[in-house]
Amino acid sequence: MKPEHFLIPLAAASVFAPLWMAALRAMRSGQNVSAHLAEHAHKQGTPTMGGMIMLVAMLVGCAVSIPAPYNISALALVLGFGAVGFIDDYVVPRRVQGSRGLGWKPKLAMQVAASVGSLWLGGFREVTPFLIGVFLLLFMSNAYNFADGLDALAGGLGVILAGTLGLWAWATDNTAIAIAMGVLGVGFLPFLAFNRPKAKVFMGDVGALPIGAIFGWAFLLLGTNAQGQIMPAAFWPLLVISIVMLIELIPVPLQIASVKLRGKRMFSFKTPVHHGFQSAGWLEPRIVAMFYVVQILVSAVGLAMFAPTRPYAPYLAAGLLLILVLSPWRWSQWAADKVKPVEPAPQATPGEA
Repeated sequence: MKPEHFLIPLAAASVFAPLWMAALRAMRSGQNVSAHLAEHAHKQGTPTMGGMIMLVAMLVGCAVSIPAPYNISALALVLGFGAVGFIDDYVVPRRVQGSRGLGWKPKLAMQVAASVGSLWLGGFREVTPFLIGVFLLLFMSNAYNFADGLDALAGGLGVILAGTLGLWAWATDNTAIAIAMGVLGVGFLPFLAFNRPKAKVFMGDVGALPIGAIFGWAFLLLGTNAQGQIMPAAFWPLLVISIVMLIELIPVPLQIASVKLRGKRMFSFKTPVHHGFQSAGWLEPRIVAMFYVVQILVSAVGLAMFAPTRPYAPYLAAGLLLILVLSPWRWSQWAADKVKPVEPAPQATPGEA
């Protein structure tokens, strides 16, 4: 690995970021906030699709940094899942008045198509690893997309995950994955300059879906051997590293299914989980800081569970915690923030609809 592998994508994303911000304002690509999130009403109209900043870093990285044939897989993921995100963020809301994007069925179908195409182009032909790959791409793309709900939440978690998986890849001599994670990690930096509280732009599906898919691709390559078989020694540590993504994703379909089938929620809190904390009165900076700390800890534990990466776990934890402590915009409200009491919902009187 050479410094230019990361400096060139970083420079490209940094130059692109302010130009793209101006373009988004000209396009009037504003966020249409859900009516179920009253806490986010003030964010209505904030530009979205800021994830294009990271995608530019990845595109440049595919051209100059990531070696073949891995660059083909990464490029297919960026273009395939990025196209789904662009349709969801921009095309459908512009064509369908009042729409917030694609319905879940066409969106999932397009994600499956992008997964199949990307894996095929990446050389996956055996049935078992192919199916595992499809699952991981779908899981991580949607889990990471659900995490894109608070200022700097998805971006910060992305930096931590990229650093963790990059360190894992470097320690196990997976140089191509290490470079890909490094390129993605530096791509987050100019994005976070605009996404930090109060966010001037949101990541959007155009960024969250392909970035999550790239994480899923990294999990696939780091957790399987050359024959495409799952390596138990790597599976459990990687599962621990993905705990935050599991927590963000799993309650959402369960909650939706419960409402549709049983007519009531399975969980008393809002989903994804970060909105549950918000509805309980936690301020955004406190929620995001907590998620950062949890992700840092599970990443360190996951690295410590895997023999080749064990020596690097303390350094990862110390380094990432130091970065977090040195982020005054994140910690400024931590000490003063208190959990606000939630006012009980008004009870309907007999005869009310």
